[in-house]
Amino acid sequence: MDRTLLKGLRVLEHLAGRPAPGGVSELARELDMTKSNAHRTLQTLVAAGFVRAMPGGTYDCTLKVFELAGQVLGRLDVRQVAEPFMRTLADATLETIHLAVLDGAEVIYLHKIESPHPVRAYSSIGGRAPAHCVASGKALLAYQQDEALRVFSDPLAVFTPNSISTLGRLREELAQIRDAGFAVNRGEWRESVWGLAAIVKDGTGAPVAAIGISGPVDRLQDSFPARYRDVVMRTAVDLSRALGHNPALVSARAFNPPKPMA
Repeated sequence: MDRTLLKGLRVLEHLAGRPAPGGVSELARELDMTKSNAHRTLQTLVAAGFVRAMPGGTYDCTLKVFELAGQVLGRLDVRQVAEPFMRTLADATLETIHLAVLDGAEVIYLHKIESPHPVRAYSSIGGRAPAHCVASGKALLAYQQDEALRVFSDPLAVFTPNSISTLGRLREELAQIRDAGFAVNRGEWRESVWGLAAIVKDGTGAPVAAIGISGPVDRLQDSFPARYRDVVMRTAVDLSRALGHNPALVSARAFNPPKPMA
């Protein structure tokens, strides 16, 4: 590998993730580089147009980084990027795989891969489901701001005896989902169908979709969710990275969890 190129990319990525411009000394310290090495790398990035020298001897990224990102993002189709990850997850679980996005109080299924089993969860691409009753919807709701929950009335619509029936109970479960990193549906939309999903993030750290599995309760309940949570969460992380998500660059953007409604 070209170590000089890698060093330059490392400096650029670190500078982009800082909350403020940085000077040569502090950047060298943070990246465990010599000052001369850090200065030489920064000057190269300045010459290439990716970094600019700021007043006070500090450096910051230019909009060229944003321009490049915008060009790449413009070519990205979440469904297209997700396809190989969904197939890998389908091979690992042998259950139906969904990719869903949030639309108000519902989720829309962008893509799916059917389980090879003759008995499987029924759904259709372009179909909708109540977000508070399915794993993908709850995963997406857990990472929204408070306004996203204002589309729900209290009490909530109930579809099975297992459905979450109040907004307060939904808020409690969303907090648990954020702590656990995945969401579970135990027969809340259709009593005979269970599911598990995790959030997919883009390069800004925003939740753009959820990926998960679903199947008949008779096949899932004995080892659910322990058997599937790790592989689903790992797939969601890998897909997020393919969409440009880098936790180190968005860690400064703290999530503001929903507040209780008045």
